[in-house]
Amino acid sequence: MANTLIIGGVRSGKSDFAQQLARKLGEPVLFVATAEAGDDDMKQRIAGHRRARPTGWRTLEATTHIGSEISKNIGDARVVVVDCITLLVSNILGQYHEDVEAAVLEPVVKSEIDGLVNCIRQVTASFVVVTNEVGMGVVPESRLGRLYRDSLGRANQMLAGYCDEIYLMVAGIPVRVKPAFG
Repeated sequence: MANTLIIGGVRSGKSDFAQQLARKLGEPVLFVATAEAGDDDMKQRIAGHRRARPTGWRTLEATTHIGSEISKNIGDARVVVVDCITLLVSNILGQYHEDVEAAVLEPVVKSEIDGLVNCIRQVTASFVVVTNEVGMGVVPESRLGRLYRDSLGRANQMLAGYCDEIYLMVAGIPVRVKPAFG
């Protein structure tokens, strides 16, 4: 079983590459969608993502506690695609008031990622996990934006430490980061 992290900026081709990789890894596939349809734009985006997925894939919509949700719903899946950690962390942040402190939020995010990693360890399937790289841009103007960036960055580091392969997406091109070529 190979576990892969796909990281990159917005519209860098992460989801498309994750689906290509999942197809190569084999069927059946469980697609774990973490998005919440909070407004019309997000509803349209989710509908577009649904149309882009192969019809034979099962979809699990889980906005939090994804490790336990995957464990309960794994069925016969040989491949699990998690799209995406970015929205998962946003969902967690959305459960708190805007004056939430890092000391409160970060243990919750860590627990969520620990739950996913434990699931990956226990389930007999390959995982393809999608996330955004948010540490290469400007420093967010708001305290809440910085807290989100920091929490997602730590979640990404936790997953990167566990995954066998990491690809950084740049303008639709996957650049292998781990294991390094050489």
